[in-house]
Amino acid sequence: MDSIMFVGNATTIIRLGSFTLLTDPNFLRRGQRAYLGKGLWTRRLTDPAMGINELPALDAVVLSHLHGDHFDRVARRGLDRAVPVVTTEPAASRLSRYGFATHPLSTWQSYQQTRGEETLTVESLPGIHARGLLGALLPPVMGSMLTYRSGNGLERKIYISGDTLTGDHLDAIHERHPHIDAAVTHLGGTRVLFHTVTMDAAQGLDFVRRVRPRVVVPVHYDDYRIFRSPLGDFLAALDGDATRWHVSTPIRGESVPLTH
Repeated sequence: MDSIMFVGNATTIIRLGSFTLLTDPNFLRRGQRAYLGKGLWTRRLTDPAMGINELPALDAVVLSHLHGDHFDRVARRGLDRAVPVVTTEPAASRLSRYGFATHPLSTWQSYQQTRGEETLTVESLPGIHARGLLGALLPPVMGSMLTYRSGNGLERKIYISGDTLTGDHLDAIHERHPHIDAAVTHLGGTRVLFHTVTMDAAQGLDFVRRVRPRVVVPVHYDDYRIFRSPLGDFLAALDGDATRWHVSTPIRGESVPLTH
């Protein structure tokens, strides 16, 4: 069955037809440090649902950006380097030096796999990790649209937000993809040098209003000390909105079925 399994932080295992993808692989254990660059780090507060040695066979890794809480030293050592990593151009350049098979994408570019009558497309979408001076210091980030099509006419669209803030770029995504089955939504209200660099509750609500997915799957909200906006605040914001949004909040190790 097509599904999104929440492993922890922004790490998910997405099954679409015969394809299996891993997003933002982060397998550090509770108490270990994730390094964010520029001398910054944060400590993990949770354990992932599985170890990297327990992963299923993968068709691709989709990486929103190269930060230590999205691609860590465990992933660098343990992932099969022959599995394609679809990511930003700077992240691809660095990972290729470690021997990974990378597929760099700029905004709106796509990578596609075909198996029989099935196709899976990963399209790079615009993302804004930070604005102003801090935006120039943080690595570029991409969202991703996963589009699965089968020979019987089935189509599914899964939007992985990446560590983006809200803004007009989301309107461009909605215009291009007006029907989104599920949005894996990176939250947490992460604060770096007194700047918010991932969506808090208010921004998360604005994200959902702009993108309008059928199902919202929140991730990236309580695994590290650097997060400042609890999941409960986001759920309360959605609950108080005039529109009734469908939200699925899997615990680590639980899967959200994609049945429609």
